[in-house]
Amino acid sequence: MMDKNQVTGLLLIMAMLLGYQFFLAPKVEPEKAPEKAKVTQTSTVAKVTTVDSVALKAAAGDFASAAIGTAQELVLENKDIKVVFSTLGGKVKQVLLKNYETYNSFAAQKKEPLLIFDEAFDKITFELPTTKGNVDLNKLYFNTSSKGGVVANGKSEKVSFILNLANGQSIEQTYTLASEGFLIDQDVKLKGLDGLLKNESVKLNWLENVRPTEKDLTENRKATVNYLLNEDEEFDQLAETPTGSKEESLEKPVKWVSFKKKYFLSGFITKNAPIQKANIVATANETDSVNIKTLRANMDLDLADLKSGKGNYQWYFGPNDYNLIKNVAPGFGKNVKLSYDIFLPITRYVFVPLFNVLETVFNNYGLLIIALVLIIKFALLPLTYKSYVSMAKMRILQPELNAIKEKVGDDAAAQQQAQMKLYGEVGVSPLSGCVPVLATMPILMAVFMLFPNLINLRQQSFLWANDLSTFDSIATLPFSIPLYGNHISLFTLLMTVSSIAYGYYNNQNTPDQTGQPIDMKKMAYITPVIFMFVMNSLPAGMSFYYFVSNLVTIGQQIGIRKFVDEDKIKAVLEENRKKIAAGGVKKSRFSEYISKQMKAVEETQKAQQTDPKKKKK
Repeated sequence: MMDKNQVTGLLLIMAMLLGYQFFLAPKVEPEKAPEKAKVTQTSTVAKVTTVDSVALKAAAGDFASAAIGTAQELVLENKDIKVVFSTLGGKVKQVLLKNYETYNSFAAQKKEPLLIFDEAFDKITFELPTTKGNVDLNKLYFNTSSKGGVVANGKSEKVSFILNLANGQSIEQTYTLASEGFLIDQDVKLKGLDGLLKNESVKLNWLENVRPTEKDLTENRKATVNYLLNEDEEFDQLAETPTGSKEESLEKPVKWVSFKKKYFLSGFITKNAPIQKANIVATANETDSVNIKTLRANMDLDLADLKSGKGNYQWYFGPNDYNLIKNVAPGFGKNVKLSYDIFLPITRYVFVPLFNVLETVFNNYGLLIIALVLIIKFALLPLTYKSYVSMAKMRILQPELNAIKEKVGDDAAAQQQAQMKLYGEVGVSPLSGCVPVLATMPILMAVFMLFPNLINLRQQSFLWANDLSTFDSIATLPFSIPLYGNHISLFTLLMTVSSIAYGYYNNQNTPDQTGQPIDMKKMAYITPVIFMFVMNSLPAGMSFYYFVSNLVTIGQQIGIRKFVDEDKIKAVLEENRKKIAAGGVKKSRFSEYISKQMKAVEETQKAQQTDPKKKKK
């Protein structure tokens, strides 16, 4: 039976884990297919605008001559993206990722390119500060002689839009696309406009309505705004929450701002003067299954850059893949949340390089995960061996520990004192078995952080899971279980069973614990059940990793057990006892520490016995 302390400890652990599941873990919502925007297929299409010309000219002020016109669209594409431009505003109108698709398209096997930016939902506007008020360039008609087309391999192509006014005054916007990649260079030049403009910032207003791209709608709604402060290159972001609204005003210079949408990213990067200040907002649209979240960034740009021909910017529209974005701009790789800072070296210098190497060997990501587990587990084998030997020593000492308990009774302090004395006599540290286990914890935590953010697993199938980047579902329940959900993940069940099996096997090799507030042997069966609730809606690839890891660990334990001779260990402990008693062996730091503590306790007890005034009240 569990005593009061055991029950309290167990309830605290369950509260922490279930609290995570309730407040942070994704809840599955049915996903509706987003509305499709018509994708321009031709390189040039004429579109006549019929609006109130008088009102438009009045709003355009000194740019009234460009307020009326005919919009033309042209397409520039490389092997990775397709960009649709419009002469109305000289702007980017649509961006399609040619080699990616939404989960709905993937599940239906439609193979439709993913529309990451679309003017029907999203807006990018430049506002110039004129003496008659701000003028939105998006409402002005530019001219172009560019033809667009497909960028030749190893080359780059430009499209230019120019707005000519009287007396040689002009605004020119040029976009450059390389033969591969997801970066679009934008250069904005103002010529001869000094008399028309006020000495104020140029306003760049950017809005995107996030559409679902993944299976789990709640995970989609965690889209957020990231940014890098130019000062000390400090990275920060709005909280990744699927509900409510978050807003922040950035008063320091900002080098770049990005809209992170699970596995995809839109980013605005300055190449010269930084963004002077910005206001960023992320608002979840909790009842909308099409535009599920709205991201905004209203930014102030340096007007002097545009006047001097240094209005050079970059737009990134593409996958949030660490290998692709780490060199885009300083700190841009931080858009991929590889891990907490304390575990970041493990993910950056161990897991990411290992994934890169294994991807050249394995086409199947299930097999890749198995290979990854084997490499990590065998690298940690010396620690596993050391931990097993330490447990073997504790098992050998178990009869003496039981005798101590019978001798001193329920006095926990006396038990601990006698146990420490025994450990010192044989040169054993009870912590030696914990250290190797604790050393493996960063690996487990790194996996827990990395897998949900790893685009490599996206839409990669294995066995019954069609997408290892999200949960696998072998059955959908007609009801929802609190904290668990309305689906059954088989990989999570297998992970749970293997964890319980490992706990059972480990308990057979672990000595009984005395004086502990929580019975860890019982926790070995309870914890996996708790984590079953936590893991049910997390990526199948992560559950599969832990499942394989448990099986390999059990196999290693069985193999080590065959090579460890406990009779020899017992003989070594007895020899240590004799040598330590005779002073022939230099004590370990732990033994010396125990000896000092024991001596201090004995001196305190003697002093209290000889001088009653020093006894504790």
